[in-house]
Amino acid sequence: MRDKEKTLGNLIDKCKTAFISYVDPDGFPITKAMLAPRERMGITEFYFTTNTSSNKVNYFKKNNKASIYFVDNRFFRGVSLIGTVEVLEDQDSKKRIWQEGDTMYYHGGVTDPDYCVLKFTATKGRYYSKFTNEDFNIEEV
Repeated sequence: MRDKEKTLGNLIDKCKTAFISYVDPDGFPITKAMLAPRERMGITEFYFTTNTSSNKVNYFKKNNKASIYFVDNRFFRGVSLIGTVEVLEDQDSKKRIWQEGDTMYYHGGVTDPDYCVLKFTATKGRYYSKFTNEDFNIEEV
């Protein structure tokens, strides 16, 4: 991959669904489908909306290790990013990625206590395409 940030960014931007994995209290991985990130900074930072009352938020507060995965089904390629999650419940973070129509999920609006932001920060990744894997460190991208 010549330009990792561009190649992976294009793949990520086309995905309507992301998969996020976290660790339960017994050390087992759990993977959930999420709506695509609302915002991303290159391939390092990703911002997702979710319910504060969800199990994943509870688990992330205890163990912030995570991975996110994006897949392009058409060309059978994907990228897995490994890093950490920070649960953001401050109003500035919530307003930053709020979108019209979010009241469908968060009836109380942007100040709904059951609405929060997950900030995922990647440290390394693995890209799969054309029967080949490529590992990389984010700091080298």
